[in-house]
Amino acid sequence: MESKDVAIQKEYIHQVKEIIKNKSYYIMTMGCSLNENDSEKIAGMLEKMGYQRTQQMEEADFIVFNTCCVRENAEDKLYGKLGEAKKVKEKRQAIIAISGCMMQEKHVIEKLNKSYPFVDLIIGTHTLHKLPEDLYHLLVQKKSIQDIQHIDGEIYEGVPIKRKSSTKALVTIMYGCNNFCTYCIVPYVRGRERSRKPSSILAEIKELAKDGYKEVTLLGQNVNSYQGDGENGIYNFADLLRSIQEIDGIEVIHFISPHPKDFTDEVIQAIHDCPKVSRILHLPLQSGSSRVLKLMNRKYTKEQYLQLVKKIRAKIPDIVFSTDIIVGFPNETEEDFEDTLDVVKQVNFEQVFMFLYSKRVGTPAAEMENQIPDQVKHERFNRLKKLVEDQMAQNNQKYLHTKQRILVEGISKNNPDMLTGRTKTNKVVIFEGDKDCIGNMVTVEIVSEHMWYLKGEMVTCQ
Repeated sequence: MESKDVAIQKEYIHQVKEIIKNKSYYIMTMGCSLNENDSEKIAGMLEKMGYQRTQQMEEADFIVFNTCCVRENAEDKLYGKLGEAKKVKEKRQAIIAISGCMMQEKHVIEKLNKSYPFVDLIIGTHTLHKLPEDLYHLLVQKKSIQDIQHIDGEIYEGVPIKRKSSTKALVTIMYGCNNFCTYCIVPYVRGRERSRKPSSILAEIKELAKDGYKEVTLLGQNVNSYQGDGENGIYNFADLLRSIQEIDGIEVIHFISPHPKDFTDEVIQAIHDCPKVSRILHLPLQSGSSRVLKLMNRKYTKEQYLQLVKKIRAKIPDIVFSTDIIVGFPNETEEDFEDTLDVVKQVNFEQVFMFLYSKRVGTPAAEMENQIPDQVKHERFNRLKKLVEDQMAQNNQKYLHTKQRILVEGISKNNPDMLTGRTKTNKVVIFEGDKDCIGNMVTVEIVSEHMWYLKGEMVTCQ
């Protein structure tokens, strides 16, 4: 159901369309899947207003940087790109807009105002739906606009969307976060947890299935704390998974990211009972040291994490795990880091996303004593990387000569003669096949393994 505020924006969409003719837009997304989904909504609104997408910034009349503030180098990247965008503005009078989490940070806005006054439009995370209105006033008044709200936003249904893929879709089920991990700025820039109504989520996914989408990824900062209002019998995340399982046409269900402290037996049972749910589970660890986890405010210990993994594997034997790990958190000792390596050895993750700790202004961790020197961080990171890659090489062996049911996503980026898709455990597979198979489920036999992908031979195309 369309929100009232979104309905108001339709009139502004119409008015902008009357003003602009034959204009193009360019979006650069910096960040996570939630940012990707926001960029799809920005694209949807712009295309309703008559803009056409270009992949080249220098060809654009409207340039959007959709920002992330999880890591420090994201700011440096933005400022560098703004220098490039300024040249396009000077050449073709392009409008420069910035959106996303970084726009909720006071020190970033102050720097933009001081050093980058040529930026035309700044939109925060809670006012994204107002892009048509803000753009209209910008075009008419010829003055820069900053539309930022520093209180928890609402949920706006019905925002136009232009999806990046025609086979798989991102579906946000909740916004914000209540956890306040000491290294993370997200609760301050995305606000507290707000869950979408079950009826809205199911309606969106049913429409996706009707349009031929086979795969959905459910998004949220902490999806397993999702709270339904009882519509369609959905009160929690487990109920939601079961309901999506019943939607005809949807073949694969992913979700990111759950929090270990909220992973209930009910959710584990739902994954077990729902064969469409992916068999790779992203379970962020962050650190294997109970002492560091306490400093991070993660609310579980090393032992509790390992026990949860054991419980899940006992219930779902074919499950594999991926995780996030921060290396060099303040006060991390060699013993703490060895605990992290120990967890990696015990769990044997299928994928590990590794990050060097970086300070984020406004977080408690940035003010902690005993910040770890960069040299130590890099040395530990390299040791973790070596362990993870050794495990990956070993894990890949189990796929050889197996038959995998996968959704064909498209043509391989690295080889135009090959198709690509992913196993139910998120392993990339490339194989020869007819392009008519794109968007369909196929069976592929794995014939060779490589560090970052598997090679297969197609057996059947649905």
